[in-house]
Amino acid sequence: MTVKLLSKLRRREFLKAFSLGLAAPFLSNSAAHSQDYSNIAKSAIGTNLTARENQKPGTPDWELENPATKREIEGYASLTSVNLGGEIKLFVNTKEPNYSIEIFRTGWYNGLGGRRMNDPIVRKGIRQPPPREDEASGLIECDWKDPYILRIPDRPSDWTSGIYLAKLTASISGKQSYIIFAVRDDDRKSDILFQSSVTTFQAYNNWGHKSLYRWNSMAKQAYKVSFNRPYAMSPNRKAAYGVGAGEFLTNFQPKRRTSSAGWEYNMVRWLEKEGYDVTYATNIDTHFNSRLLLSHKAFLSVGHDEYWSRDMRENIEAARDEGVSIGFFGSNICYWQIRLEPSRITGEVNRTVVAYKEMADLDPMGGLQKELGAVNSIVKIANTGELSYGTEQLKSTQIATSYNKSPALNSLVTTRWRDHSIGSPEDALIGVMYETFQVNYDIVIDKNAPDWLLEKTQLKQGDKLPGLLGYEVDRMFGNAPKNIVRVGHSPYPHGGGTRYADMTVYTADSGAKVFATGSMQWAWGLDDYNAPQLRSPVLNAGAQQITRNVLAKLLNSAKK
Repeated sequence: MTVKLLSKLRRREFLKAFSLGLAAPFLSNSAAHSQDYSNIAKSAIGTNLTARENQKPGTPDWELENPATKREIEGYASLTSVNLGGEIKLFVNTKEPNYSIEIFRTGWYNGLGGRRMNDPIVRKGIRQPPPREDEASGLIECDWKDPYILRIPDRPSDWTSGIYLAKLTASISGKQSYIIFAVRDDDRKSDILFQSSVTTFQAYNNWGHKSLYRWNSMAKQAYKVSFNRPYAMSPNRKAAYGVGAGEFLTNFQPKRRTSSAGWEYNMVRWLEKEGYDVTYATNIDTHFNSRLLLSHKAFLSVGHDEYWSRDMRENIEAARDEGVSIGFFGSNICYWQIRLEPSRITGEVNRTVVAYKEMADLDPMGGLQKELGAVNSIVKIANTGELSYGTEQLKSTQIATSYNKSPALNSLVTTRWRDHSIGSPEDALIGVMYETFQVNYDIVIDKNAPDWLLEKTQLKQGDKLPGLLGYEVDRMFGNAPKNIVRVGHSPYPHGGGTRYADMTVYTADSGAKVFATGSMQWAWGLDDYNAPQLRSPVLNAGAQQITRNVLAKLLNSAKK
C-alpha cells in the first residue's frame, strides 16, 4: 500500500510540475536517486547497463491488484528466456472478449520494483482447448493458438537484460495473472550472471493437477512436466498475487510447511539497488549454452535450485574450473538429476522436464538396478509428500566412500545426484548439500569465519543472523574440496534433538571462489519484499554486508 501511495503522490507532483513547465527537471531529479550505488563508483555508472536501467522511472503498476484465482485469465511463453533481438510467443487463455498485455522489467527502481516497457496491448480473447494428459507419464502439455509475438529490440539501452513479467488483464472481470520470462544479453560480459531456476518452478507447478510431487498432483505424480502450460497459483490464497510467475515472487509450498514468500525477486531487487553489473538467464540456458557462464566473473544460483540436468552441472563445473566464481545463495541445490526433452506437440527443444525420482527403477536410462549401498536408504514417501532417506543416520565418510567407488558416474538416470547410480554428491561442487526441511531459525557465524567475510559488519564469531536459516537447509557431508572453510554453523531443533546447518566457502584449483549459504532464506535478509504480507521481516544489515563482501571476493577471485 505504501508503494502505491508513493506512486500516486509522485504522479500528482509530476502533473503539477508539468502544468508549470517544470516536468523535465522533475524527471531528472527523481532519477538521480533511484540507486544506492553503495558498491560502485559513480564514474562506472555510464558503462554499467544495470545501473543505468535503474535510473529510469519505475512504477508499482506491475503488481497484480486482482489475481485470477479461478483461472479467469492465464498464459505461458514459448521460451523461458529470449536474447536481445529475438522474439518470444505469449499464449493466453480467457473466455472474456478481450484482454490486455503489459510488459514490465523487474528490478529496484527506487523501491517501486518494476519499469513499464510498453503501452497496454489489447487483444481478442480466445478460449483455448484443454490439454490431454499422457496417462503413462502424467505429462500435461497445452497446444494453444494465436499467440502474441513479442519482438525484443536488439539495443540493450531499450530492453536491458532482466526478469520480465507480462501482466495479463481480462477486459470485463479485470482479473489478472503473469507470464514470466528472462531477457538475455548474450554479447554482454557482465560481472554477474543471475540464473532463474525455472526447472524447479516447473517441478512444483501443478497446473492441470500434475507436478513432480504426489502431494499436489491428482492421483499419481507425473514424471514428465511441460513448460507449455501456465504456472498455477500458490496453494496459499494470500500469495495469489504471484500467480503465473512460478516461484519468482511467491512459491508453491503449502503454508503448513513454510512461508509462501519467494526468494529470487528479493535478490534481484537488492543486486540492482546496490548497482551491480548483472545480466540474467534461466537454467535452461545454463543447460544448452556451454559458453554462457564464461562471459562473466561470477555465477549466482539463488533460492530454490533443486532440479539439474547433467549438462547444467558439467557446464557450471567447467566454468568454475575456468575461473568463474560461484555464489549459491540458496539450499537443496542440485538435488535431483533431470533430463530435458523436446515438446511432444511442437518439437521445440528443452520444453519437457523428465524426472522419475521415486520411480527411478522405471527410468529407461537405467533405473536403480545396481545395489545402492549404505548411502541410499530405502525411499520412503512421508505424508507431506517430501522424501525421507534417513540421512540423519549417515556419516559423511559413507557418502564419500560410495561416491568414490561409484561404477556409474555417467548415468543419466533421474534420481538423486548423491545416489550410487550417479555417484556425484552435490557437495562435491557446492560445498554443502541438503539435509532436511521445515526449518525456521538463525544462522550462526562460525569460529572459522575469516576476517574478510565479516569486514564492516560489526559481527564476530558466534553472532546470529536471526530468521535467515530455512526453510530447507544444507550441511557439510565430506565430499567438498579439502580447502573448504566452514563460515557458518547453525544449530536448529529437529525431531527432539539438535542438528546443524553449514555455510561454506572454498577456492577451486582455478582460483575461483565458491560460496554457499546452506539456507534458502538468505535473500530475505537483503530485501523485505513479501514482508509482512506472507512472512515476518528479517532484514539484516550484517547479512547485507556479508553479501557485499562475498560478491567482492567472488569477483576479485575470478579469472579476468
